[in-house]
Amino acid sequence: MLCFIDTRGCIFVGLEKKKMKLTYYGHSCFAVEAGGKILLFDPFIKPNELAKKIDIKSIKADYILLSHGHSDHTADCIELAKQTNATVIAAFEITEWISKQGVEKFHPMNIGGKWDFDFGTVKCVNAAHSSVLPDGTYGGNPMGFVITTTDKTFYYSGDTALIMDMQLVPRWGKPDFAVLCIGDNFTMGIEDAIEAAKMVKANVAIGVHYDTFGFIKIDHQQAKTAFKNAGIDLQLPAIGETIEL
Repeated sequence: MLCFIDTRGCIFVGLEKKKMKLTYYGHSCFAVEAGGKILLFDPFIKPNELAKKIDIKSIKADYILLSHGHSDHTADCIELAKQTNATVIAAFEITEWISKQGVEKFHPMNIGGKWDFDFGTVKCVNAAHSSVLPDGTYGGNPMGFVITTTDKTFYYSGDTALIMDMQLVPRWGKPDFAVLCIGDNFTMGIEDAIEAAKMVKANVAIGVHYDTFGFIKIDHQQAKTAFKNAGIDLQLPAIGETIEL
Protein backbone atom coordinates (compact mmCIF):
# COMPACT_ATOMS: atom_id res chain seq x y z
CA MET A 1 0.00 0.00 0.00
CA LEU A 2 1.09 3.56 -0.66
CA CYS A 3 0.09 6.45 1.60
CA PHE A 4 0.52 10.07 0.62
CA ILE A 5 -0.68 13.48 1.79
CA ASP A 6 -1.89 16.14 -0.60
CA THR A 7 -1.43 19.90 -0.21
CA ARG A 8 -4.58 20.14 1.93
CA GLY A 9 -3.28 17.61 4.43
CA CYS A 10 -5.67 14.86 3.31
CA ILE A 11 -4.32 11.31 3.51
CA PHE A 12 -4.87 8.99 0.56
CA VAL A 13 -4.12 5.29 0.31
CA GLY A 14 -3.45 3.53 -3.00
CA LEU A 15 -2.19 0.21 -4.23
CA GLU A 16 1.52 -0.06 -4.97
CA LYS A 17 2.32 -1.16 -8.51
CA LYS A 18 3.36 -4.79 -8.89
CA LYS A 19 6.94 -5.65 -9.70
CA MET A 20 7.48 -6.57 -13.32
CA LYS A 21 9.94 -9.30 -14.33
CA LEU A 22 12.24 -8.75 -17.29
CA THR A 23 14.52 -11.45 -18.69
CA TYR A 24 17.35 -10.45 -21.01
CA TYR A 25 18.31 -12.85 -23.82
CA GLY A 26 21.08 -10.77 -25.37
CA HIS A 27 21.35 -8.02 -27.99
CA SER A 28 17.83 -6.46 -28.14
CA CYS A 29 15.93 -9.59 -27.14
CA PHE A 30 14.11 -9.53 -23.82
CA ALA A 31 10.91 -10.85 -22.30
CA VAL A 32 8.56 -9.11 -19.90
CA GLU A 33 5.83 -10.66 -17.79
CA ALA A 34 2.98 -8.19 -18.08
CA GLY A 35 -0.73 -8.45 -17.39
CA GLY A 36 -0.39 -12.18 -16.79
CA LYS A 37 1.22 -12.72 -20.22
CA ILE A 38 4.78 -13.11 -21.49
CA LEU A 39 5.85 -10.54 -24.09
CA LEU A 40 9.00 -11.41 -26.04
CA PHE A 41 10.74 -8.66 -28.00
CA ASP A 42 12.99 -8.89 -31.07
CA PRO A 43 14.17 -12.52 -30.80
CA PHE A 44 17.79 -12.87 -31.94
CA ILE A 45 19.32 -15.70 -29.92
CA LYS A 46 20.63 -18.68 -31.91
CA PRO A 47 22.87 -16.59 -34.21
CA ASN A 48 24.21 -14.59 -31.25
CA GLU A 49 27.47 -16.09 -30.01
CA LEU A 50 27.09 -14.25 -26.70
CA ALA A 51 23.77 -16.01 -26.07
CA LYS A 52 24.94 -19.56 -26.84
CA LYS A 53 23.98 -20.76 -23.34
CA ILE A 54 20.32 -19.88 -23.93
CA ASP A 55 18.18 -22.89 -24.82
CA ILE A 56 15.65 -21.46 -27.27
CA LYS A 57 13.31 -24.39 -26.70
CA SER A 58 12.88 -23.32 -23.07
CA ILE A 59 11.57 -19.87 -24.02
CA LYS A 60 7.87 -19.21 -23.55
CA ALA A 61 5.86 -16.37 -25.04
CA ASP A 62 2.25 -15.34 -25.48
CA TYR A 63 3.18 -12.44 -27.76
CA ILE A 64 6.25 -11.63 -29.85
CA LEU A 65 6.79 -7.96 -30.68
CA LEU A 66 9.11 -6.97 -33.53
CA SER A 67 10.41 -3.42 -33.74
CA HIS A 68 11.64 -3.82 -37.34
CA GLY A 69 12.75 -6.37 -39.90
CA HIS A 70 16.53 -6.63 -39.54
CA SER A 71 17.79 -10.16 -38.91
CA ASP A 72 19.33 -9.22 -35.57
CA HIS A 73 15.75 -8.64 -34.37
CA THR A 74 13.81 -11.30 -36.25
CA ALA A 75 16.17 -14.27 -36.65
CA ASP A 76 14.31 -16.60 -34.27
CA CYS A 77 10.83 -15.17 -34.70
CA ILE A 78 9.44 -17.83 -37.03
CA GLU A 79 10.71 -20.74 -34.93
CA LEU A 80 9.56 -19.22 -31.64
CA ALA A 81 6.16 -18.17 -32.97
CA LYS A 82 5.50 -21.75 -34.08
CA GLN A 83 7.00 -23.24 -30.92
CA THR A 84 5.05 -21.07 -28.49
CA ASN A 85 1.91 -20.39 -30.58
CA ALA A 86 2.46 -16.73 -29.74
CA THR A 87 0.77 -13.85 -31.56
CA VAL A 88 3.30 -11.71 -33.43
CA ILE A 89 2.80 -7.94 -33.22
CA ALA A 90 4.69 -6.05 -35.91
CA ALA A 91 4.46 -3.65 -38.84
CA PHE A 92 1.97 -4.69 -41.51
CA GLU A 93 4.72 -5.59 -43.99
CA ILE A 94 6.44 -7.86 -41.47
CA THR A 95 3.25 -9.72 -40.62
CA GLU A 96 2.68 -10.25 -44.35
CA TRP A 97 6.16 -11.78 -44.55
CA ILE A 98 5.86 -14.06 -41.52
CA SER A 99 2.48 -15.32 -42.72
CA LYS A 100 4.27 -16.63 -45.83
CA GLN A 101 6.68 -18.46 -43.48
CA GLY A 102 3.79 -20.35 -41.92
CA VAL A 103 3.05 -18.17 -38.88
CA GLU A 104 -0.71 -18.09 -38.40
CA LYS A 105 -1.20 -15.79 -35.39
CA PHE A 106 -0.25 -12.17 -35.90
CA HIS A 107 -1.55 -8.64 -35.43
CA PRO A 108 -0.41 -5.99 -37.95
CA MET A 109 0.22 -2.44 -36.73
CA ASN A 110 1.95 0.74 -37.82
CA ILE A 111 3.33 3.98 -36.36
CA GLY A 112 0.70 6.00 -34.50
CA GLY A 113 -1.57 3.00 -34.06
CA LYS A 114 -2.82 1.71 -30.72
CA TRP A 115 -4.55 -1.54 -29.81
CA ASP A 116 -5.92 -3.05 -26.60
CA PHE A 117 -4.75 -6.62 -26.04
CA ASP A 118 -5.57 -8.93 -23.12
CA PHE A 119 -2.34 -7.90 -21.33
CA GLY A 120 -2.73 -4.14 -21.89
CA THR A 121 -2.30 -1.53 -24.60
CA VAL A 122 0.36 -1.28 -27.31
CA LYS A 123 1.04 2.13 -28.85
CA CYS A 124 3.40 2.14 -31.85
CA VAL A 125 5.72 5.14 -31.95
CA ASN A 126 8.25 6.54 -34.36
CA ALA A 127 11.82 5.27 -34.65
CA ALA A 128 14.48 6.67 -36.98
CA HIS A 129 16.24 3.66 -38.47
CA SER A 130 15.88 1.34 -41.49
CA SER A 131 14.01 -1.92 -41.95
CA VAL A 132 14.45 -4.79 -44.37
CA LEU A 133 13.73 -8.46 -43.76
CA PRO A 134 16.41 -11.19 -43.94
CA ASP A 135 15.56 -12.12 -47.55
CA GLY A 136 15.60 -8.51 -48.74
CA THR A 137 11.84 -7.98 -48.47
CA TYR A 138 10.77 -4.46 -47.48
CA GLY A 139 10.11 -4.42 -43.74
CA GLY A 140 7.91 -1.35 -43.44
CA ASN A 141 8.58 1.41 -40.94
CA PRO A 142 10.79 0.72 -37.90
CA MET A 143 9.07 1.60 -34.66
CA GLY A 144 9.17 1.62 -30.89
CA PHE A 145 6.45 0.65 -28.44
CA VAL A 146 4.75 2.16 -25.41
CA ILE A 147 3.28 -0.73 -23.42
CA THR A 148 0.66 0.08 -20.80
CA THR A 149 -0.52 -2.67 -18.43
CA THR A 150 -2.20 -2.88 -15.03
CA ASP A 151 1.25 -3.66 -13.63
CA LYS A 152 3.47 -0.98 -15.17
CA THR A 153 4.04 1.16 -18.24
CA PHE A 154 7.27 0.97 -20.22
CA TYR A 155 8.80 2.27 -23.42
CA TYR A 156 10.93 0.22 -25.81
CA SER A 157 12.79 2.39 -28.29
CA GLY A 158 13.64 -0.30 -30.82
CA ASP A 159 16.62 0.65 -32.98
CA THR A 160 16.59 4.39 -33.37
CA ALA A 161 18.43 7.66 -33.39
CA LEU A 162 17.53 10.26 -30.79
CA ILE A 163 14.40 11.98 -32.11
CA MET A 164 12.21 14.78 -30.83
CA ASP A 165 9.14 12.52 -31.12
CA MET A 166 10.29 10.88 -27.89
CA GLN A 167 8.92 13.92 -26.06
CA LEU A 168 5.43 12.67 -26.92
CA VAL A 169 5.85 9.35 -25.09
CA PRO A 170 4.81 10.61 -21.61
CA ARG A 171 1.54 11.88 -23.09
CA TRP A 172 0.54 8.28 -23.73
CA GLY A 173 1.78 7.06 -20.34
CA LYS A 174 4.74 7.96 -18.15
CA PRO A 175 7.11 4.99 -18.35
CA ASP A 176 8.15 3.24 -15.13
CA PHE A 177 11.23 2.23 -17.11
CA ALA A 178 12.59 2.53 -20.65
CA VAL A 179 14.40 -0.10 -22.71
CA LEU A 180 16.87 1.83 -24.85
CA CYS A 181 19.45 0.97 -27.50
CA ILE A 182 22.85 2.23 -26.31
CA GLY A 183 25.53 0.66 -28.54
CA ASP A 184 26.09 3.63 -30.89
CA ASN A 185 27.23 3.32 -34.53
CA PHE A 186 23.91 1.86 -35.77
CA THR A 187 21.68 3.46 -33.10
CA MET A 188 21.80 5.85 -30.17
CA GLY A 189 24.94 5.79 -28.08
CA ILE A 190 25.22 6.50 -24.35
CA GLU A 191 24.88 10.28 -24.58
CA ASP A 192 21.83 10.19 -26.83
CA ALA A 193 20.20 7.39 -24.82
CA ILE A 194 20.49 9.56 -21.70
CA GLU A 195 18.70 12.37 -23.53
CA ALA A 196 16.06 9.86 -24.67
CA ALA A 197 15.47 8.75 -21.07
CA LYS A 198 15.01 12.39 -20.08
CA MET A 199 12.57 13.01 -22.93
CA VAL A 200 10.37 10.05 -22.01
CA LYS A 201 10.73 10.91 -18.29
CA ALA A 202 12.06 7.50 -17.25
CA ASN A 203 14.29 7.30 -14.18
CA VAL A 204 15.22 3.67 -14.88
CA ALA A 205 16.72 2.47 -18.17
CA ILE A 206 17.54 -1.01 -19.43
CA GLY A 207 20.30 -0.98 -22.04
CA VAL A 208 20.07 -3.15 -25.17
CA HIS A 209 21.73 -3.41 -28.59
CA TYR A 210 25.31 -3.36 -27.36
CA ASP A 211 28.42 -5.64 -27.26
CA THR A 212 27.07 -8.16 -29.80
CA PHE A 213 29.30 -6.94 -32.63
CA GLY A 214 32.61 -5.11 -32.69
CA PHE A 215 30.95 -1.90 -33.84
CA ILE A 216 28.75 -1.65 -30.73
CA LYS A 217 30.94 -2.70 -27.81
CA ILE A 218 30.69 -0.38 -24.81
CA ASP A 219 32.41 0.25 -21.47
CA HIS A 220 29.77 -0.92 -18.99
CA GLN A 221 31.01 1.03 -16.00
CA GLN A 222 31.47 4.20 -18.00
CA ALA A 223 27.90 3.86 -19.29
CA LYS A 224 26.45 3.31 -15.82
CA THR A 225 28.37 6.26 -14.43
CA ALA A 226 27.19 8.57 -17.21
CA PHE A 227 23.56 7.60 -16.60
CA LYS A 228 23.98 7.91 -12.83
CA ASN A 229 25.40 11.42 -13.23
CA ALA A 230 22.24 12.27 -15.16
CA GLY A 231 20.06 10.93 -12.34
CA ILE A 232 19.06 7.76 -14.22
CA ASP A 233 19.56 4.18 -13.07
CA LEU A 234 21.01 2.18 -16.00
CA GLN A 235 20.68 -1.58 -15.66
CA LEU A 236 22.65 -3.97 -17.85
CA PRO A 237 21.45 -7.47 -16.91
CA ALA A 238 23.57 -10.44 -17.90
CA ILE A 239 22.31 -12.62 -20.74
CA GLY A 240 19.81 -15.04 -19.22
CA GLU A 241 19.33 -12.93 -16.09
CA THR A 242 15.89 -12.00 -14.81
CA ILE A 243 15.45 -8.72 -12.95
CA GLU A 244 12.49 -7.11 -11.20
CA LEU A 245 11.43 -3.56 -11.98
